[in-house]
Amino acid sequence: MPDRSRSLPLAGALVCLTALTLVTALVVGGWAPLAGFDDTTELFRDAALRHDSVEPVLLVLEIALNSIALGILTVAIAALLWARSHPRAAIYTALVMVLTALVTSVMKATVGRERPAWQPEGTLLTEGSFPSGHASGITALAGVAIVLAWLFLRKRGLKVLVTALLLVPVLISVVDRLLLGRHYYTDVTAGILLGATVVLGVLAFYSPLPVSHAANADPLPVAPGTGRRLHVVVNPSKVDHLATFRSVVASIAKEAGWSEPLWHYTTVEDPGGGMAEAAAVAGADLVVVCGGDGTVREVCAELAGTGIPVGIVPAGTGNLLARNLDIPLFLQAAVDVAINGQDQAIDMVAVSGDGIEDTHFMVMAGMGFDAAIMEGVNEEIKNRVGWLAYVWSGLKSLLFPAIKVEVSIDGGEFTTHRARTVVVGNVGYLQAGMPLLPDAAIDDGTIDVVLLYPRRFLSWVPLALRILAKRSHTDDTINRMTGQSVVIRAAHDTPRQLDGDPIGPGRELRLDCIHGKLLVRVPR
Repeated sequence: MPDRSRSLPLAGALVCLTALTLVTALVVGGWAPLAGFDDTTELFRDAALRHDSVEPVLLVLEIALNSIALGILTVAIAALLWARSHPRAAIYTALVMVLTALVTSVMKATVGRERPAWQPEGTLLTEGSFPSGHASGITALAGVAIVLAWLFLRKRGLKVLVTALLLVPVLISVVDRLLLGRHYYTDVTAGILLGATVVLGVLAFYSPLPVSHAANADPLPVAPGTGRRLHVVVNPSKVDHLATFRSVVASIAKEAGWSEPLWHYTTVEDPGGGMAEAAAVAGADLVVVCGGDGTVREVCAELAGTGIPVGIVPAGTGNLLARNLDIPLFLQAAVDVAINGQDQAIDMVAVSGDGIEDTHFMVMAGMGFDAAIMEGVNEEIKNRVGWLAYVWSGLKSLLFPAIKVEVSIDGGEFTTHRARTVVVGNVGYLQAGMPLLPDAAIDDGTIDVVLLYPRRFLSWVPLALRILAKRSHTDDTINRMTGQSVVIRAAHDTPRQLDGDPIGPGRELRLDCIHGKLLVRVPR
């Protein structure tokens, strides 16, 4: 991690540790004012006794937030991170939770504080009261989740929302311990400080970010008399801290032996094509693009066939191309792959149709329900909460009417179908990791088509389960086709989209796969 990234959590850990040490010293020393304040904790228990229905709920929460439950949740989170190719994040999660549990146990045994005398009868706990194991455990797990959210998520508004939501279970646990009479104020305070100390302390010395690819990078061939010219195309509306991004790119580029990056910024009038053309004309050896799927599509389309590799730094909401190429969403890690990764030749798809200029897509095209979702997304909400905006739009679009479509594969005869949506994909996984086209590959020279026709509103549920289970069986509900070229005709004007961007309603899409047309940087 950069020095600043290490110093900030280290400073936070030292502050929390100092506060924890002070509270512990005052408790062990029996400082009278603090002991008197702790005795007022009984007021919480008195409040709970006034309502017979409260205690059973508190006891359920106690079990739901105990060390066993948190341990199971930790294993699940770590396993998911490992399966998603984030081993360091998985190790960080496990390390924080194990250290928190060990330090909590040691402090309980060392301090040896007795539990409050006002615990409920029949459910007495006898082990040490200081610090609260519930408070330290839930604080540590929430802290880990917050750290990972700020690393994985790109939208600042969504990061803040997730952080606020993750603080709720910490508050619930604290209130539960006080209302049950399990702990004093200082017990839960020390538990929170302990959990925060471990989260920040481990972060200062062990980064959840992937290891750099620079060590495995092969020297790039450089023509005599030229340098390793790096150009960067950025959609500034997708980057929260442009100065930080520029600094990260420049630092990694310098370390890898590249020239000082030349910067190009997209505009509303030109979403990336003109910038990519300027980089190519200037003799770029590598073009890094930072933006959403639309910006990435424009840059890739312009550089296809030039032999200039494209490094992708995902900064949008879907980031579908990056996800399917296993490019990390961590900013620093994505820049590392973009500069030090290896080149892979991938397919792109030429698109034409009524009412649109000839263009290309990298990930998918669609007609019907999926395009209606894209059209219905509120851009202001999307900028604040990211992919949650698509969820809301999807719920509103579930009743999109069925359409009559004709499909021709590789110049063959048209076949007639009814569908609520038709998706043509160059990759297998679409929004939210949905394996809509499980057999699709981005470098196989073919494109895959899926037609979905749930007849009723509730039919979406079994349809989604079939897709998630990757069942190969096809019928009128799910129909699949594959070919090098596809033509889709709708009976009436229907919403259409390319890589998540609406392109207006129409009746036809003509799609042709161009095999191995583009070089992109992928993890080694």
